[in-house]
Amino acid sequence: MSLSSKVAALVVWCTFLMTSCSPNESNVPSGDAVLNESTSAFPSVTWDASLWSNRREGTVAVDTLAELLSDRTDGAWQLNVHYGEALSKARENLDGIAIGAFEVAMVCNFYHPRKNPALMVLTMPFLPMATDEGGKNVRNAVYSHPAVVEEFARWDAMLYTSTYLPQYEFMGRGEPPQSAEDWRGMTVRAGGGIGAAMQLLGATPTSSTATEVYTGVQQGTMDAAAFPFSYAFVSYRIHEVSDWFTHGMAPGTADCPVVFRKPAYDALPQQYKELLEEIRDEVDATQIQAYRDFDKVNLPMLRETLVEVAFTSEMRDEFRESVGKRVIETWISENEDDFDARGLVELAFEAAGTKYE
Repeated sequence: MSLSSKVAALVVWCTFLMTSCSPNESNVPSGDAVLNESTSAFPSVTWDASLWSNRREGTVAVDTLAELLSDRTDGAWQLNVHYGEALSKARENLDGIAIGAFEVAMVCNFYHPRKNPALMVLTMPFLPMATDEGGKNVRNAVYSHPAVVEEFARWDAMLYTSTYLPQYEFMGRGEPPQSAEDWRGMTVRAGGGIGAAMQLLGATPTSSTATEVYTGVQQGTMDAAAFPFSYAFVSYRIHEVSDWFTHGMAPGTADCPVVFRKPAYDALPQQYKELLEEIRDEVDATQIQAYRDFDKVNLPMLRETLVEVAFTSEMRDEFRESVGKRVIETWISENEDDFDARGLVELAFEAAGTKYE
């Protein structure tokens, strides 16, 4: 039942009580008590979620959330998942949350860096997020930082969990890059800190949405694209129009969290808020495992059909030393007047048990 329907029902019930009981009676229940007595163990709630593209490995967090909410409430809490930008364009999901068009959305930080400048810290190159545990610890720490909480509150939004994008790699057409110099002059789809790192190598970054990449590579408006490896390349069929892919480069990642509309969350019964906390670890574990399972299928297929550009640890270290810290320090200087940018970077490293220096 919607909140407005609940309010209307409460008004009718209270009117009945006032007209049928003596004004001196002391055992008339309060409005909340009446609401509890007149509902089942699981109040009826319907939420809508806005996603882009089709159901895929990258939507497992939201898909699992919807399934668990229904299962744990005997179907009383329905989360309707809308794919394919049916409710909103990918870049406008935060706007939709703000105006109450839906209660849940996936958002990607580098789709709209000005809307979530502090969360852009998770796009910095070579953060200590190469492992599942490191990625989860870093994201949880960043999500709790006041600057991040406040910037999402401006959109009436709150962060629930991440979709835990894996480390990025590149895939493209034409001659595969074998050295740092080979990236010079290339047009690459890479946003945030990864895009800035590629720019330092002489490439021209673009920040097109995931659904635009296939056409860009196919038509030659971009030479290569950075995506979470391996799931996104196969989900968006980039391998079908590519000649090569990198493996072991792992320059960093982005973040596409699952966000709730804060007023909708605040209106939930306490038992539902507790349920969201109880199932979060299962949502996270299912999402992360989905990527692992897909890799087992994808990597052999990619190696059979495309040229693999394998990065050794020495090559990756050279890349990190040449551009990684420069990008991070530039990001800090550009944002330190607006929020504690250096503190956010240091927090990210500390959450992974290391130190930024």
